[in-house]
Amino acid sequence: MLLKEYRICMPLTVEEYRIGQLYMISKHSHEQSSDGEGVEVIINEPYESAVHGKGQYTEKRVYLNRKLPAWIRGFIPKIFYITEKAWNYYPYTCSFLPKFQIRIETKFENNNGSNAQVFRDKPTPEEDVCFVDIAADDITEGYYKKSEDLRSFHSVKTGRGPLLDNWRETSEPIMCSYKLVAAKFEVYGFQSRVESFVHKNIRDILLAGHRQAVTWMDEWYGMSLEDVRKFEKKLQEETNCKVNSQKKAQDSKNDTLVNIGGGRHSISRSTSWNNGTEPCSYAATNGSADIKPRHRLPSAPE
Repeated sequence: MLLKEYRICMPLTVEEYRIGQLYMISKHSHEQSSDGEGVEVIINEPYESAVHGKGQYTEKRVYLNRKLPAWIRGFIPKIFYITEKAWNYYPYTCSFLPKFQIRIETKFENNNGSNAQVFRDKPTPEEDVCFVDIAADDITEGYYKKSEDLRSFHSVKTGRGPLLDNWRETSEPIMCSYKLVAAKFEVYGFQSRVESFVHKNIRDILLAGHRQAVTWMDEWYGMSLEDVRKFEKKLQEETNCKVNSQKKAQDSKNDTLVNIGGGRHSISRSTSWNNGTEPCSYAATNGSADIKPRHRLPSAPE
């Protein structure tokens, strides 16, 4: 298992970011969903915990085959999704990808990342702490937009920005998103490579997403929680429709014809890495067949 603690500071308060985060996630998911891939929201509903109180539970399917490197695509089906389950008790959240075993625990505090013991009694080892600078760090070319460059960004509504050298020491307000990320992929020959790949991509997404939360500030600043929930619901419906319509077209395009029992059958396979079996749907065009889902080995990604 590879564990890292990411600390991402922003020129916001924790209270402001509650709105900004919801706005950013909805808009980012909508923008990134295309060609049958992206984020489909299955459940988004209130949830109450005896420990953390009232919160929000979400379950999402993330379709991302084309965004994976060739060495991963070589041993997974052409069409699959990863299920993300998240419990949001703001300012504490926890996201979990079952079976694939990625756990992201998050806490938000009004400081510049100076709390070394935010998750446990003992500090995270220094070598496992990664500060992500939304202004200075290089961003993956595919994510870069000039309008989201915080070195030149200026908020009309709040007067904040641009973020110059040492901005984390001088900015007011300032908050930090602390994220403890554990990635575990116990497949011999792939574990280290996959876990490192997961962390690299999580870091890239954290950098891009938090930059957007700040640079989209003038779009969400002043919205109430009710306003942003309405916005969230609207974009989730549009994104689900977008992903599903394109996914159906892709499913049809990728149908494989095989001979089973003398008949000609069309097989459309969709796989989740979170089930004990690999669900397959079979549409027979001729003849009949009794086909059971193929069980995976316990060590295989599910």
